Amino acid sequence: MAGDDGALAERIGDTLAGLGWRMWPTSRNTLLYVSPDELCGAEWTLAAYPFELGGLPVAWQLSARSHAASAMTEWNAYFTPGVPYEALADLLVAIDAREAPDIGYEGPETVLKALGAQGWIRDVDRPRTTATDPGFSCSVSLEVLPPLVQDADPRSDLVGWQVWAEPVLGAPYLWCASFSASVPHDLVAAFASSLASPVPVPRRTLPESTEGRLSVVHRS
Repeated sequence: MAGDDGALAERIGDTLAGLGWRMWPTSRNTLLYVSPDELCGAEWTLAAYPFELGGLPVAWQLSARSHAASAMTEWNAYFTPGVPYEALADLLVAIDAREAPDIGYEGPETVLKALGAQGWIRDVDRPRTTATDPGFSCSVSLEVLPPLVQDADPRSDLVGWQVWAEPVLGAPYLWCASFSASVPHDLVAAFASSLASPVPVPRRTLPESTEGRLSVVHRS
């Protein structure tokens, strides 16, 4: 809800550099980061404008592969501008800590439990797949994958975790995120838990659409 303070590229770039990921610019005017074991990638894609989620351009794309020499990624995750950078940073730390980032053993329930532990509410009609924050401004749901979201599994009826913030019902989304079907659920849970955390975050500017929905503490 607090947005990204217009610093999503810089904050995540700092996180990746701190984890030891290597970076270089690409011919598409993007910035590509690769983990030390070369199994994971993170790309700042906003300049290339690959596609949209909820009417917003994708800014970061994360991916993982089973072998460093593999040309095929096992899964991908996509994030638009506006995503709180703390949640994306915590996800990257969790990915970096995994010896096998493409393999998961937990089920979808681990995502919903992580949200429930932070006070989020399960949807009455879809309690096993969907949860919403108490203010009904942000949702996490297991849905059919949007167009252009890529996964190693080629089937067309796959579902993956979709996350969006809509502070004002019917207004444009504040931000969106999409996880392809093969993203391990425990990694999605790391993102969800951080997203739902009540710990205060520092911001210089706040999204206009969140006025009246945030607890703001001013510091001189």
